[in-house]
Amino acid sequence: MTNPYAQYDNPLIRRYASQEMSFLFSPQFKHQTWRGLWIHLAEAERELGLPITAEQIAELKAHETDIDFAEAEKQEKIVRHDVMAHVHAYGKQCPKAAGIIHLGATSAYVADNTDLIQMKDGLHLIRKRLMRVIASLADFAEKWKAQPTLGFTHFQPAQPVTVGKRATLWIQELLLDLEEVEQVAESLPFLGVKGTTGTQASFLELFNGDHDKVKALNSEVTRRAGFARSLPVSGQTYTRKLDARVVAALSSVAQSLSKFSTDLRLLQNLKEVEEPFEKSQIGSSAMAYKRNPMRSERIGSLARFVESLHASVAFTSSTQWFERTLDDSANKRLAVAQAFLAADAMLIIAENVSSNLVVYPKVIERRLREELPFMLTENIMMDAVKRGGNRQDLHEQIRVHSVEAARQVKEHGNANDLLERIAGDKSFDTTVEKLTAMLDPSKYTGRSKEQTEEFLAEHVAPALARWSDWKSLAGEDLRV
Repeated sequence: MTNPYAQYDNPLIRRYASQEMSFLFSPQFKHQTWRGLWIHLAEAERELGLPITAEQIAELKAHETDIDFAEAEKQEKIVRHDVMAHVHAYGKQCPKAAGIIHLGATSAYVADNTDLIQMKDGLHLIRKRLMRVIASLADFAEKWKAQPTLGFTHFQPAQPVTVGKRATLWIQELLLDLEEVEQVAESLPFLGVKGTTGTQASFLELFNGDHDKVKALNSEVTRRAGFARSLPVSGQTYTRKLDARVVAALSSVAQSLSKFSTDLRLLQNLKEVEEPFEKSQIGSSAMAYKRNPMRSERIGSLARFVESLHASVAFTSSTQWFERTLDDSANKRLAVAQAFLAADAMLIIAENVSSNLVVYPKVIERRLREELPFMLTENIMMDAVKRGGNRQDLHEQIRVHSVEAARQVKEHGNANDLLERIAGDKSFDTTVEKLTAMLDPSKYTGRSKEQTEEFLAEHVAPALARWSDWKSLAGEDLRV
């Protein structure tokens, strides 16, 4: 027996993705879907008058999921064709129906339509996980909507915001992704019943030239497979632009989660907000005191992988030849499946992180006290102008005082004495006490609290209310 530890082990399966997503791209799901499509085809063909019996269809249904993989592998070694190998294996289990399996169809009928079913189901699962992350971050934003914190532009201290308001920026990107995932999933077409070059010639032959019956066959199989529409025209395969479109939506999710995880890694360095850290978790094998943001880093790592896969399927889409070429096959098997598995993994980690974020208000307040004097300067200047000062002269004085105060902090490690310097300048006609009274950071967060409340009520709540199935989705334990 082969040693399982002596061959490559895909970490997306072993470590990261959920069992549910893994099953969608498993051989079992793939080949039972092939059989389901053969059943749909046979049922529709029978309804439209072809000589297929109810007994044959019952036999097919009886063996829809109990696939003899060993027999299929044996057959593939002989015929060197995976679809025909499974046709033979299915036929051995269903001797009465063997002659009508795959009737009129080409390989793309089962292979491509199954790909579309996998992607549609995968997008529905991604949508559920996305909504769970949005809900977790919404709870976080609500809890911390009024907590002032330093805002950053260019990663330099800027006007204060609130912890909750910053979280709304993460949520807003995820809401855009949610719209895209929903739209792509709901509009994804079926290939349908199109034949070897998309002309439906084999089916026209089966129905003795009856175009209406061929059209009805395509519509009925599409309906049975759970799709609202099929592609109006195709070659042998569906256009690979659909793969590019689907993976683009997954890449968009990856971009948003990467941004969230990057911000969190920076905040953890500042000791303001941290991802969860288990009681017995080890941050470093050498430095026992460390609390590395490992989960956020893992999100970023997987995000880069998903973003790169979009380029791969885009290249495949742009290099297809006429009605069919096979240089897409190996690429699709790798890129599309792994994009879904990695996106699923990222969302599992993101839900764990966003549900258990740790905020340190005292650290946040200390950093605000250190930087707030610089941010008060415009208010101080405006007050002095109201008392008759010259705006341009006051601006220059504040610039000089700010540069010197910053130099004292950076070069000598001294406390920020900007307010004392301004109070000592007669141009401003003020006192340290008056200036210190202005150091309430909540006065400088603008509408952060109100914006957060409005955003959660007017945008997040309606988005989460569109579906309820995400609430019952089973949680996943982190693998590492």
